[in-house]
Amino acid sequence: MDSARPLPDPALTAALLPGGVRSVFQPIVELDTGDVVAFEALARGPEGPLERPDLLFAAAREAGLLAELDAACRVAAFTGAARHGLPAPLALFVNVEPEVLDSAPLDELLAIADSAPGGLRVVLEITERALATRPAELLRTVARVRELGWGIALDDVGADAMSLAFMPLLRPDVVKLDLRLVQERPGPAIAQIMNAVNAYAQSTGAAVLAEGIEDDTHLAMARALGATLGQGWLFGRPAPTPATDRPAGSLPPRVSDPGVDADPGSPFACLPEGTALRRAPKALLIELSKQLEREAMRLGETCVVTATFQEARHFTPSTIQRYRDLVERTGFVCAIGEGLPTEPLPGLRGADLAATDPVRGEWDVVVLAPHFSVALLARDLGTTGPDLQRQFEYALTYDRDVAVRAARGLLGRVAPRVAPAAGPAPRTPAPVAQPAAEPHVIELLGDPALVRRALEATPSGVCLVDVRLPDQPMVYVNPAFERLAGLSRAELLGRNCRFLQGPDTDPAATARIRAALAAGEECREVLLNHRGPERTPWFNELHLAPVTDASGAVVQYIGVQVDVTDRVLAERALEQERDRARSYLARIEQLTVTDPLTGLATRQHVHEQAATAVWNARAAGEAMSLLVVSVANLDAVEGRHGAAAAEELLCATAQRLRGRLRRGDLVARWGRDAFVVVLPGLTPGTAAEEAGRVRAELADGARGPVVLGGTPLVVEVRTGAACFPADADDVDGLLAVAERAAGRLPALRG
Repeated sequence: MDSARPLPDPALTAALLPGGVRSVFQPIVELDTGDVVAFEALARGPEGPLERPDLLFAAAREAGLLAELDAACRVAAFTGAARHGLPAPLALFVNVEPEVLDSAPLDELLAIADSAPGGLRVVLEITERALATRPAELLRTVARVRELGWGIALDDVGADAMSLAFMPLLRPDVVKLDLRLVQERPGPAIAQIMNAVNAYAQSTGAAVLAEGIEDDTHLAMARALGATLGQGWLFGRPAPTPATDRPAGSLPPRVSDPGVDADPGSPFACLPEGTALRRAPKALLIELSKQLEREAMRLGETCVVTATFQEARHFTPSTIQRYRDLVERTGFVCAIGEGLPTEPLPGLRGADLAATDPVRGEWDVVVLAPHFSVALLARDLGTTGPDLQRQFEYALTYDRDVAVRAARGLLGRVAPRVAPAAGPAPRTPAPVAQPAAEPHVIELLGDPALVRRALEATPSGVCLVDVRLPDQPMVYVNPAFERLAGLSRAELLGRNCRFLQGPDTDPAATARIRAALAAGEECREVLLNHRGPERTPWFNELHLAPVTDASGAVVQYIGVQVDVTDRVLAERALEQERDRARSYLARIEQLTVTDPLTGLATRQHVHEQAATAVWNARAAGEAMSLLVVSVANLDAVEGRHGAAAAEELLCATAQRLRGRLRRGDLVARWGRDAFVVVLPGLTPGTAAEEAGRVRAELADGARGPVVLGGTPLVVEVRTGAACFPADADDVDGLLAVAERAAGRLPALRG
């Protein structure tokens, strides 16, 4: 252990001792049959402050002992499964921590797995956190796992678009849907995830597993999403011993992966033998690459882009602008080349290629998404002359297997993301401001100096967007706009305003802005923006207006922005207070008509409803009946078993009474141990007979045994009935007759 590192928490030290970490096992079932096909091993620390896995792993991360804890968790999972005799064909799902992917000692666990009765099928779960931070290590781990004959599960799919972007690269055997997909209301994002996952499962035979299934509603949603496997409290909670109360089944076969053969060495070498190659100058490859970049931006967050630049000098200011947009609008982007740093731009992954690396002589761009794949693979022919005329031989292929293998080859070279060190943030290359930006401003009025001073003096943020240029970049911003954006002019010019937005920005507002721009109309919107490198959220009241040339054609848009964060937050706080007040009033109103213990109508409410039933019967020449049901042994139950048992007895009786009545009948709690039933719409000649029949059914149903504390108890009830108009002509009179018949003293009237 590093002598400079602080001593770990004693509880963490105890967890790292043999047997300090234990596993609990949660079943994974086949939805159609209910058969258990696997168990997921979930880590638990020793009893105490670090028993919860999130606290345990946080302590290990802080102490620099994450690899040791991760290994201990896997050993606990394997030994626990072997000890409990988890038999084939059942599988064991285990996790690997993303930060220790490359050093995870998996081989030594193979012997433990083989020691289980009949061997043990292992599925390694990889979370989306591993995808962006350590893609090269992730791919190497996947290859090692497949060499061991184990399976791969992609966890939490749908929690982040990155998981959909990497799905074709990892080719998981099991796709685990994040629990929010089955527990939340369906929307466009869930439809996108479902579309991508089902397309992948259909093309590969992968199993789709839905997590978080806690009730029948979740189960129905899981099936609707295309899941064939399920996990959640509906099927069993995590337990120290794998449950054996369900029949055992098996997982589907592993997904075949045609790209796991020997490393071809470079993306260009992935082209099948006999591929027709074309010859082109660098100038043409630049335009082809830009077209693929535009296609990637159209695909959005579920897209992976990998590219090579031979040398860092080819990563020019104009390239920087394009790749900033790619980073903002796609799932993952990497750019590698000799001399390129680990992170050439914020969010852009990189790698410094050795001069001897075969990729050093290639021009490669690969775009991968769930429903799209393309690879531009070119090799430098070493010709001389002007740079734009340098010759390459190339192929443009839409073969998905080739694109996947080429992307894997590049991702395998990406350097791990390094946590930022203390001190000033490293400088990032800034795009060169377009020299033609300022003239766009002076065209508005005859005196350019006056225009400039006016725009720079206004406290509102002002920008000009040129709709004639690709991606409609900003060509002017005033100082107030810089302050609102938290970025300098050099970092803003040449970029589309959308990069100031984020995933929480209202998509309906941005859609209305796009529609206004397309129609050449003005618009006003309030939308969520993000300020500076820290991405601090603020609310922007934006007014966009078109600027036309002499012919009337829209050439620019001028945007005026005002920070209205305080106003929006105040309005939201006021609306929340109103919602709470409405909820409180609704609750008060509900309590006036609903008994909080049994959920039945209250005494006051049933008296009003019974009076209405008497009035209706009198007007229609009908009869109605009022019944009293009293629990006679409630005091004895409370004295022997406690108040909670007495309340449980009342609730059970209430449910039984409600279950034996017609839709239009009313049952209510009348007193501590009594209920009242109102039977409206009876025929006068048979009302007494009908009331007697219902009275007998209610008494019979209520007397059924109720299990309290493991002991069945017979409920003792007394019943009475009265009919209008035969026994009395008002509610109080009917209650008095019914209570006397039930052997109760008349209660105070409602």
